Amino acid sequence: MATPDLTVHGAGIFGLSIAWAAVLRGARVRVVEVAGEGAGSSGGIVGALAPHVPENWNSKKAFQLECLLGAETWWACVQAAGGVDPMYARTGRLQPIADAAGLALAHARAETAKVLWQGRATWQVIPATGGAWEPHSPTGWLIHDTLTSRLHPRAACAALVAAIKAKGGEVLIGAIEPTSGPQIWATGYAGLLAASDGRARSVGGGVKGQAAALRFDAAHLPQIFTEGLHVIGHGDGTVAIGSTSERDWDDATSTDAQLDALIAKARAALPCLATAPVVERWAGIRPRSRSRAPMLGAWPDRPGHFIANGGFKIGFGMAPGVAACMVDLVLEGRDTIPDDFRIEASL
Repeated sequence: MATPDLTVHGAGIFGLSIAWAAVLRGARVRVVEVAGEGAGSSGGIVGALAPHVPENWNSKKAFQLECLLGAETWWACVQAAGGVDPMYARTGRLQPIADAAGLALAHARAETAKVLWQGRATWQVIPATGGAWEPHSPTGWLIHDTLTSRLHPRAACAALVAAIKAKGGEVLIGAIEPTSGPQIWATGYAGLLAASDGRARSVGGGVKGQAAALRFDAAHLPQIFTEGLHVIGHGDGTVAIGSTSERDWDDATSTDAQLDALIAKARAALPCLATAPVVERWAGIRPRSRSRAPMLGAWPDRPGHFIANGGFKIGFGMAPGVAACMVDLVLEGRDTIPDDFRIEASL
């Protein structure tokens, strides 16, 4: 490749999505990654693309809604270009309703969703049936939304790499010589530490998460969200269970009794998983900005350098929109970044 129009540092979900959006606009793009595609938290196993609740509407929720509504087309385009399946599916989600107050709130949100979700997805209160793939609900009612979708994080990263290369982009692993031109830094937890260096306060940090994969075929069943636990059937015949949120850790990639408790909790919620074997245990550090929203824009005091970081738990769901905003800014000089996502919000 000749000198790239854009160099993206980091082959996680933000970096690869930005590179994909850029090659679609005709740019010569180089992705450079020290460790490997999805080497950080983007190489996990959960992959829940779940919406915010339809109330107290703001720009962040509206941005996420458009990303989720457009995700099926976006990922189909990625798969068509590179021939690798990201295991995307819009399967919906079931959540139990704990008490009368929660039931009233769920009905209110159902009405709000009719307006906010533009008739393109639904949030419904439905009766529990006692089926095997259904969490116990103390009220006998469940929330069922048709907006929630999933993908397998590793498969999604591999699909993006294949698509980028198919369109003439480069994805280089290891120590790479510096290049000229605009540089986007999408380097996750390490990137937030680097951006914080020399500042009076940190712009963000990391939160450790642990998750597990069980051998059980639920690929066409809705996700379950109960008591803070995500249970997701993937297209490879596994069910992902996640995740913990840990501020303190000794080993970023080790799993422990906290994951054992998570697995036990999932099996109690869904007895059909009681004998499903655990095929993988995973742990990693998710990047969280100080504002808790994605952190996007020009890197202060570093001309020609930009930051796209802080995906935390919503990175895969928001990646298509984040990519579009960053390419608008860096390649076309148009600032379409929502105010809540600006770097200034985390400084």
